[in-house]
Amino acid sequence: MFEVIDREDISPGLIMLRIRAPEIARKAKPGQFVIVRVDETGERVPLSLADWDDESITVIVQVVGTSTRKLGLLKACDSILDLAGPLGSPSKIEKYGTVAVVSGCFGTGPGYALAKALKAAGNKVVYIVEARNKGWLFWLDKIKGVSDQLIVTCGDGSAGEDYCYANKPLEEILRSQNVDRVYAIGCTFMMREVTNVTAPKIDVMVSLMPLMVDGTGMCGACRCSVKGEMKLGCVHGPEFPGHDVDWELLIERMRGYLEEETQSLDLWERENWHRALKAKASSQGQC
Repeated sequence: MFEVIDREDISPGLIMLRIRAPEIARKAKPGQFVIVRVDETGERVPLSLADWDDESITVIVQVVGTSTRKLGLLKACDSILDLAGPLGSPSKIEKYGTVAVVSGCFGTGPGYALAKALKAAGNKVVYIVEARNKGWLFWLDKIKGVSDQLIVTCGDGSAGEDYCYANKPLEEILRSQNVDRVYAIGCTFMMREVTNVTAPKIDVMVSLMPLMVDGTGMCGACRCSVKGEMKLGCVHGPEFPGHDVDWELLIERMRGYLEEETQSLDLWERENWHRALKAKASSQGQC
């Protein structure tokens, strides 16, 4: 069992969990993830590592299905049944020169970890945050501390920014200054659009989110086509060159169980609506 040390509602649908897991934390590197199983009937859910110290890891959970709904109901002092990691190949951190990190929604957590490592390696870091609205913005002070320039975008313009989506300011940055590498992490659509903006000018690395079961390469569920070859997102990735990804195939595979996932969440919420109300009243705070 793994104890939840701290929990915070970042926005409607985004939860921060800090979990006691010293053995994982001491080996964690930017770009990696963990597999979480909240209880005996829970799915194995991959979550990108957003931060860590000697004793704990921090993840950002976007509530989209039954298992993430269960995770979203956890509070400080609760426990998670299974936690495996760190998994996946770490990001290759070098001194490239000027790098742009683009993150969206839950991806801002692992994007921060990546920017922090790139800055420590001596790079100039330009960070672009994309969010649905102002309420989905988080960790901006932390990001400012590890970046040389921070640009905020919201799809509805609620933050008062000049842009709605990240690809527009990135396009302007690529025209006005030399950028040696771009990283994108967040929703699949955003990463695809960032890749299209950079093509064919510059290398762009994207953190893919294919369907995943075991996270160790045994199940094959996370197959994705990269440069015409089948790769496993869990062991060969999750980070791949964006220009080499077959985005249409990736999106099609990600939607493979959409109907079943919707039915599962609907059934669970009908049976557990009282738990959601109780958890909402007592979810904040530390253990």
